[in-house]
Amino acid sequence: MTPGRAPRILGLMSGTSADGIDAALLELPGWPALGSGAPFPELPPGPPRGRVVERSFRPYPADLRASVLAAMRGELDSAALTQLHWRLGEELAQAARPLAPRADLIASHGQTVQHHPTVTPGRGWARPATLQLGEAAVIAEVTGRAVVADFRPADIAAGGVGAPLVPFADWALFAQGGVTRALLNLGGIANLTVLPGLDPAGVQAFDTGPANCLIDEVAARAGLERDEGGRLAAAGRVDEATLERWLAHPEFRQPPPKATGREVWNLQRLEPPAALSLPDLAATATAFTARSVALALHAFLPAQPDELVVAGGGALNPALMAELARGLRPICIRSFSDLGWDTRGFTPATREAAAFAFLGYAHAQGWANTLPHTTGARHAVSAGKLTPAPLGVDSAGRP
Repeated sequence: MTPGRAPRILGLMSGTSADGIDAALLELPGWPALGSGAPFPELPPGPPRGRVVERSFRPYPADLRASVLAAMRGELDSAALTQLHWRLGEELAQAARPLAPRADLIASHGQTVQHHPTVTPGRGWARPATLQLGEAAVIAEVTGRAVVADFRPADIAAGGVGAPLVPFADWALFAQGGVTRALLNLGGIANLTVLPGLDPAGVQAFDTGPANCLIDEVAARAGLERDEGGRLAAAGRVDEATLERWLAHPEFRQPPPKATGREVWNLQRLEPPAALSLPDLAATATAFTARSVALALHAFLPAQPDELVVAGGGALNPALMAELARGLRPICIRSFSDLGWDTRGFTPATREAAAFAFLGYAHAQGWANTLPHTTGARHAVSAGKLTPAPLGVDSAGRP
């Protein structure tokens, strides 16, 4: 690390949409130097208390995305899973490589392929378990940087559901005195963080249900990678009977802490009517995401937030954002750029990569980096596992 420069951490994230890897180089002015041994400080002035100085996106090749989705469906044997784990390590390393020379540390969330935080014997899960793929040793070897990865198991071992983990970073970077701020990430799954001022004990966070995962499935049936610009949904009409049946799903009645994933929210399990046209199915899936978010806000918060700040790929879908605005009036809906986070040149999905960069930084500092009341754990943990930089490699990654 360059003396006098703020810490810079490179975060790598691939979410449940499984479309590729977001990389965000997070600079942390006002925070202690990496490896300083300082205790967790008072929050620096802000928000925001960090800035993304560079970002990139590396899309998955079609065959790799197909393998990831097959792993999520439980269709790969152990040999195929092992190969996928190492191939994803290679992809994450290549995503990191252009930005790694300017980073002090890399934090890799990896790719979740199974997440079952509660015992469900009827579906073959006799114990809580989670699996994120992407071998950290490969990333360290290619980049010459230490890597923090595998963030979720420590929380599950402490009795939590392993998610959501982003709220700790949300609080550290975006909490503001006197403002109740909700941060909504619309990735494959929709997750919510509510920041009632500066007190971390008051933070609420949980998955609200599907975001893009169902919309992407419908788009795939139409031969598309995604519903670009919400055009497929805009061409259809919401099937209210199907929507009401989906909204009656028991997951929505389960109080936080809770987490969910594609293993629950997929069209095979939801069984939409075969007669529904693809545009109508897209419109229904889009409305379902928006209304499930509204349902969660009304059901589980003691009071409605002053504002909702939206990130994730779903923030780029006008049809989804319009449905969200209709369902949440009069809550003010904002973007991260409204908070002073310079978002030029990167997608809203960068927010999660930046959040895991902060979690990796906190782990490397030896700090607790979870909020156990949001995950259901018995205590806070320092989530992540550190893979050191290769021996004999200097701070510039040179042997």
